[in-house]
Amino acid sequence: MTRRTDWSDGGTAREDSGGLDSSRAEERPPRRPQDPAERARAICLRLLTGTPRTRQQLADALHKRDIPDEVAEEVLSRFEEVGLIDDAAFADAWVESRHYSRGLARRALARELRTKGVDSSVIDEAVGQLDSEREEETARALVERKLRATRGLDRDKRLRRLAGVLARKGYSEGLALRVVREALEGEGEDVELLEDGPY
Repeated sequence: MTRRTDWSDGGTAREDSGGLDSSRAEERPPRRPQDPAERARAICLRLLTGTPRTRQQLADALHKRDIPDEVAEEVLSRFEEVGLIDDAAFADAWVESRHYSRGLARRALARELRTKGVDSSVIDEAVGQLDSEREEETARALVERKLRATRGLDRDKRLRRLAGVLARKGYSEGLALRVVREALEGEGEDVELLEDGPY
């Protein structure tokens, strides 16, 4: 008995065997539902392929995909055991990268790590990499890069604008004012601190 494929109905293939039509659904065995733990592992591995993630980020992703909490907990704990999840390493790398690339201060870095679900003690240890001296050096470099763009503005506006740059990156008001004032004085500006603050 020969089988032929009929493509005459607009591109849908239909097997014909002796005049009896059979659909694709009948030819395939029904798919078994995937085990939740297998799904959880696959989701985590896919997410970790692109970039490191915190345990909380992965837990949130599993919750959104309706993975039962107890299954998620078991899979995430296993991933931690084998080193695929490491919040301390994540936090260290985050601090190093974001401080160098964006000039963020300890306060801003801690805020970002909190939003990613990193534990407070881990955050404290990670941002502790940045001492006050290094933070101030970065603040000075940020102000130096922005100085030229403020030339031509009056003194108070320059002070506000430059201090605002530092404030948005998490630097304290006291540090921001001091660094900006010193930078402007270095240009020959006679700078007085504003009573109502720069922001």
